Amino acid sequence: MSGSSIGDDTFLEYLKQQFETFAVSPGMICFEITETSAIADLQSAIRFINELKGLGCQFSLDDFCSGMSSFAYLKHLPVDFLKIDGSFVKDMLDNPINKAMVEVINNIGHVMGKRTIAEYVETPQIEAALQEMGVDFAQGYLISRPELFTCESLYIQPVRPDPLMFGAPGTLR
Repeated sequence: MSGSSIGDDTFLEYLKQQFETFAVSPGMICFEITETSAIADLQSAIRFINELKGLGCQFSLDDFCSGMSSFAYLKHLPVDFLKIDGSFVKDMLDNPINKAMVEVINNIGHVMGKRTIAEYVETPQIEAALQEMGVDFAQGYLISRPELFTCESLYIQPVRPDPLMFGAPGTLR
């Protein structure tokens, strides 16, 4: 979701209407916002997120820690998930600093009661390392390549029947 969408009251009302028009349960929807768009207008983002969370929607904060912002903003954003930026994940087995970043983001997310999603999971070795760290979910080519979303795609069986989830959400190991 773009930064301009987050601050747009008309868009908020449009979303609410779409839930009703198409009988979509808001609890089935998880919106993804980037960290930079969320902190561009923090108060608008908080209000927007809280409004939709009140309906049952969930929110994921994408590319967390990839920019210049700090963990301080995270305390104020009522998101449900932190997406660990793929730039840290993709070579974390060869780069101890990136591995430490993944561990820190995962641990802080869990301490704050948020579930974590690692992006750019492309090898079984990275998958195993993330599982060992206690990351909650994985996303990447190892799981499935991106596909165009169509009505027909709702009926296609996924490569993996369940999302890649490592144990109980939010558990530290």
